[in-house]
Amino acid sequence: MTEETVVSTTETNSKKSYFVGIRFNNTGKSYFFSSSEGNLKLGEAVVVETIRGFELGYVATLPQPIDEYRLSLELKPIIRVASESDLRQHNENMTRAKEALVYCAQEISRLGLKMNLTSCEYTLDRSKAIFSYLADDRVDFRELLKILAGHLHMRIELRQIGTRDKAKLVGGIGICGLPLCCSSFLNEFDGISISRAKNQLLSLNIPKLSGHCGKLICCLKYEDDAYTELRKDFPKVGLRLIYEGEQYRITSMNVLTRIVKLENPNNVHFLPLEDVKKILGSSFNKQDAKEEKEEVIEE
Repeated sequence: MTEETVVSTTETNSKKSYFVGIRFNNTGKSYFFSSSEGNLKLGEAVVVETIRGFELGYVATLPQPIDEYRLSLELKPIIRVASESDLRQHNENMTRAKEALVYCAQEISRLGLKMNLTSCEYTLDRSKAIFSYLADDRVDFRELLKILAGHLHMRIELRQIGTRDKAKLVGGIGICGLPLCCSSFLNEFDGISISRAKNQLLSLNIPKLSGHCGKLICCLKYEDDAYTELRKDFPKVGLRLIYEGEQYRITSMNVLTRIVKLENPNNVHFLPLEDVKKILGSSFNKQDAKEEKEEVIEE
């Protein structure tokens, strides 16, 4: 631990007047910290206290009055503006972390453990090394922990992550052309099922509905509630009706344009929802449709 890392109790516990967004490792997501300094500049390097220890981050938002902070999460403090010594040690830590990652991978191979390393990070004071890995099952890494602790002479944390966590770490551009939600603002990953795609009347093409992580795209949940509400005004898909003397079946609909598709072996018609309601008349009931059994695929 460097001499500058030791912080006085008075400074740490002093009343903070501002909260500031801080990002780490050039990721787009910011985390809020408290500060007594109101003149921090965007991009300025600072030393902060996190649940993992002391880390170096960069100012992502200008200081805001602490009275405007509306989240329930407790704010950890910004310790100080990073010095030349902090920046130099941070760069050294990145080099050491790469070397530790190679060493750890060699030991994993030697021990025959079924785990795939993704990253290694050091805290700024080098009190802890955090290794992240992917694995299909639980891994007994007690022997690996002993080897790493003896080699690196610091606390070791082995953290199992999922494919979504890996995508969050790596980052990338989504099909929308914007940075991945998981690497920019998502804090938690909700379970996404294929029923959401069905609810939004999307083509059930799993590869096209999957993100960089190989799982169903998180954005399926963003408009799901809106589609659920809009579909309450529509007859069910599969409902049969008589139009122009012929029997048709409702095969699909567009809840945004309020157009309903009628289809039989000979013809196809696209009618406004209001016209379909008139055809159905008083017999229109949301429960009249023959509901198809939905297969829900959970991740």
